[in-house]
Amino acid sequence: MQKIHIFLLLLLSSLVSLTVLSIAGFYFQAASPYPTNWMSDMWGHMSSMMGNMPVTTQNPMVLYFGALFIILIVIVLISIIGLVYFAVFPAIKTIKPAISVANENPTLQSTTTPYASVVKTLTDEERRIIEVLKAHDGKYLQKYLRKEAELSRLKTHRILARLAARGIVKLERFGNTNQVILADWLRE
Repeated sequence: MQKIHIFLLLLLSSLVSLTVLSIAGFYFQAASPYPTNWMSDMWGHMSSMMGNMPVTTQNPMVLYFGALFIILIVIVLISIIGLVYFAVFPAIKTIKPAISVANENPTLQSTTTPYASVVKTLTDEERRIIEVLKAHDGKYLQKYLRKEAELSRLKTHRILARLAARGIVKLERFGNTNQVILADWLRE
C-alpha cells in the first residue's frame, strides 16, 4: 500500500473517531449525574475561599474524553502533515532496465562487443546494476541505483566495489552518496 494511502486512511479514521467522540461527549455531558449549575459553582468557590477543600462536581469521564480528544487531534495533524509531505515530495519514479539483447536472442551473441563480453562474466545482481546504468546513459546515483536494482544498501555497495576494482564502473562522491559511472569502453 502506498504511503499516501496510509496517511489518508489514518486521517479519515481519526476524523470519524473524533466525530463519534464529540457526539458521545455531548451525550455523556447531558446525561451526567454531576450537574454543573451556577449554585454548585458558587458553593465550590465559596468553600475554596474559606480554606476548605473545593467541592468538585466534575464528571470523571470528561478527563478520558479530553485525553482521547487531544490524542485524536494529534493524529489528525500528523496525518495531514504526512499527506502534505508525500504530495509535495513524491517518490522518484523508477525505470525498469531494458532486457539485454544478448539474453533474448542467442544468435546475436556471436557479435563480440566489449559490453557483451563483460555481461557474460557478471553475476545476476551485477548484471542488474549494469542494466540499470545502461538505461540511464551510464551515469546514476548509487541510492537510486540500489532501488531500481532491488538490492540492499550493503549488497549494492559490495557489488559496486567489485565492479570498480575490475574497472567496469567508476565511483565519484556526490553529496552523501556516490555517482556511479559506467566505464567509457563499455558504453555503446
